[in-house]
Amino acid sequence: MKVAFLNFDPMHRAIREQMIEAFKKVYDENWFILGKSLEAFEKEFAEYCGVKYCIGCGNGLDALSLILRGYDIGEGDEVIVPSNTYIATALAVSYVGAKVVFVEPDIRTFNIDPDKIEAAITKDTKAIIAVHLYGRPAEVDKIRDLCRKYNLKLIEDGAQAHGAQYKDKKTGSLGEAAGFSFYPGKNLGALGDGGAIVTDDSALAEKVRMIRNYGSSKKYYHEYKGVNSRLDEVQAEFLRVKLKYLDSWNNDRRRIAKQYLDRINNPKIILPYIDSAEESIWHVFAVRTEYRAELESYLKSKGIGTLIHYPVPMHLQKAYEDLGYKQGDFPIAEEIANTELSIPIWYGMSEEEINYVVDTINQW
Repeated sequence: MKVAFLNFDPMHRAIREQMIEAFKKVYDENWFILGKSLEAFEKEFAEYCGVKYCIGCGNGLDALSLILRGYDIGEGDEVIVPSNTYIATALAVSYVGAKVVFVEPDIRTFNIDPDKIEAAITKDTKAIIAVHLYGRPAEVDKIRDLCRKYNLKLIEDGAQAHGAQYKDKKTGSLGEAAGFSFYPGKNLGALGDGGAIVTDDSALAEKVRMIRNYGSSKKYYHEYKGVNSRLDEVQAEFLRVKLKYLDSWNNDRRRIAKQYLDRINNPKIILPYIDSAEESIWHVFAVRTEYRAELESYLKSKGIGTLIHYPVPMHLQKAYEDLGYKQGDFPIAEEIANTELSIPIWYGMSEEEINYVVDTINQW
C-alpha cells in the first residue's frame, strides 16, 4: 500500500465544478486585478478570522513584510522571531532592513517559548512575531503581556494556521496584525501563490492597502514607495470557494490526528504535546525520534511519504551566516531540526490509509 505525504485529490475532486465556475466567473467579467472578487474574499476572510480588515497580497512572505513596513519597522530596529520556523518569517524582517533576533522554541510545542523572550528584548526591539507553527497556536497570552510591558507590536505568522484557535479566538485576531499564506499546500490554499494581512488596526489596513499597490490609493498618485503584491481575482475567487469548506476540512485533519495520538504507541516516537487552550488545525503532524533517518527510510520502504520540517535551523542557514551564529547557539532548534519527521495528514485520508500508517509505525 502507498500513502502519499500530501494528496490534494479528495479535496479538489469534491469542489471541481465549483472551482471551474469560479474561474469562468472571473474570465467572463474580464477584470483580473483589484476587483470585486478580491473585495468579496477580503470581507469574508476578515469575518472568518474575527477582525475588521483583510488585505490580499502576493504571498505570505509579503504579508509579513507589509505589516512591518506598515508599522515603520526598518533599519536600526529589531524583531524577535522563533529560532524554529520556516525561513520566510525571518526573511520578512530582513526585507525591511531590520535585525532578526532569534528566540528558542518550547521543545514540546515547537513554538516560541514565551519564558525566553524577555531576555532578548532591547531598546531597539519593535515587534515579536509569534508563529503558529504546524497549525497550532503560539502561547499568545504571555507574549501579549510582554508586548504591553515593552510597547511592542505582536504580529502573528498564521501561514500554517488558518482557522486554528487559542482560547476560543481564531488566529489572526490575537495580535495587532497577522500574515497568512495561501500557498497551495496550506489548509486554505490557492491554486498558485497568494497571501493576506488581517487586522483591526484601521490605519495599518489603509497604509498596507496602498503599499501593496505601488503605494497608491488613486491611480498614478503615490503616497509611499510601494510594491506590487496583489492577490489576483482568479485566486481570490478560488479561495472564496475553499473558505466555505475550511472548517470541515480542518475537522477531518483533527479526526486523523486524534487517531494518531490515540493509537501510535511506539516507544521510540515522541508524539505532539496537547494543550487544552489550543485547537490546532494540524497543518503538519510532526513526531520526533532520535532515529529519524531509520524511521524515514523504513516508512519510505513501506510506501509512506514523509517530510522533514525543517532540516537546517535558521541560525545555521548560509543566508544568515552574517549574524555570526554557530552550531550549539540554539540547541533546542537544533534538536528539533535533527529529530522531527512529519507523517501524512490530509483531508480525505481513508480509515485504511490511517490504519496502515499507524500499524506500520507501531511495527517499526
